[in-house]
Amino acid sequence: MTPPEPGETRTAGRSTQTATLAEIAREAGVSAPTVSKVLNGRADVAPATRTRVEELLRAHGYRRRRAEASRSPLIDLVFHELESAWAMEVIRGVENVARDAGLSVVLSESAGRLTPGRTWADQVAARRPHGVILVLSGLDESQRALLTSRSIPFVVMDPAGDPGADVPSIGATNWQGGLAATRHLVELGHTRIGAISGPSRMMCSRARVDGYRAALETAGLPVDPALIKTGDFHHEAGYRLGLDLLRREDRPTAVFAGNDLQALGLYEAARELGLRIPEDLSVVGFDDLPVAPWVGPPLTTVRQPLTEMAEAAAKLVLDLAREEGTPAATRVELATSLVVRSSTGAPPAV
Repeated sequence: MTPPEPGETRTAGRSTQTATLAEIAREAGVSAPTVSKVLNGRADVAPATRTRVEELLRAHGYRRRRAEASRSPLIDLVFHELESAWAMEVIRGVENVARDAGLSVVLSESAGRLTPGRTWADQVAARRPHGVILVLSGLDESQRALLTSRSIPFVVMDPAGDPGADVPSIGATNWQGGLAATRHLVELGHTRIGAISGPSRMMCSRARVDGYRAALETAGLPVDPALIKTGDFHHEAGYRLGLDLLRREDRPTAVFAGNDLQALGLYEAARELGLRIPEDLSVVGFDDLPVAPWVGPPLTTVRQPLTEMAEAAAKLVLDLAREEGTPAATRVELATSLVVRSSTGAPPAV
């Protein structure tokens, strides 16, 4: 039988008072060991009992006292989708920090959902990692409460939406990157510039397109909605939507592809239609994946410092786990920068 855990804390307003699992247990009508099982993510608890206990933990603002000895030497890294090239840069950054701290990394994927499933949250509670990093994902209210009650810190990297003022996050200057990419094309003389964005539900995607629009408007160029296509950050979308744009009679002479994978799909569409890059079509991507300098022609792109972002997220979650006070900054944006290569040039002569 799992013994009760004394010395837990319950936070109410500004005051913190010592509590025991027995207080929650009495209110839930269960034993203290049952509450302990819920806190530890044990599977041998009836679903209705688990729900009742979790609701009481959340209602009382119950928070387990952090104890270094009780943590597993792990960092949980959660992707909404595991894309090999992009995800590898993030994994590398988290691994760099975890290795130096003597920790291992547990990878999971939420199969395209922007919040992981409930089973995942229970598994994290059972593992008791040092912290959780969510990439292009987030947590619903019950998941946040579950992690908070176990004193498992979490950080969102490149949040899909607004994570909330109290959620630590690491991002990049996506708006500035979209602005720089489009301004570069304008300065080369392009006046008809298309865009293939990522999913509209993702904040980073919307910010990049907003930067694209701002560059056109600042240059006094019209924003043509017909030249803005909504993709999904995958190669196939770049190819399919690229064909749509390039088959138009008034096709664009340049396209901001939103990310490198869509840019590579656009390359394929251009080749299929017999268009040369950059002589007939200029292309700009976003991310600066390791493949970008090696495609033909080498891709002009906006460098998003993925590895550095992942390192910053890992360092932040470990700072939170060490209880070294509130970090100086819990919402950080790292700078993007334009990397000019051979996929952009002057528009073709009319």
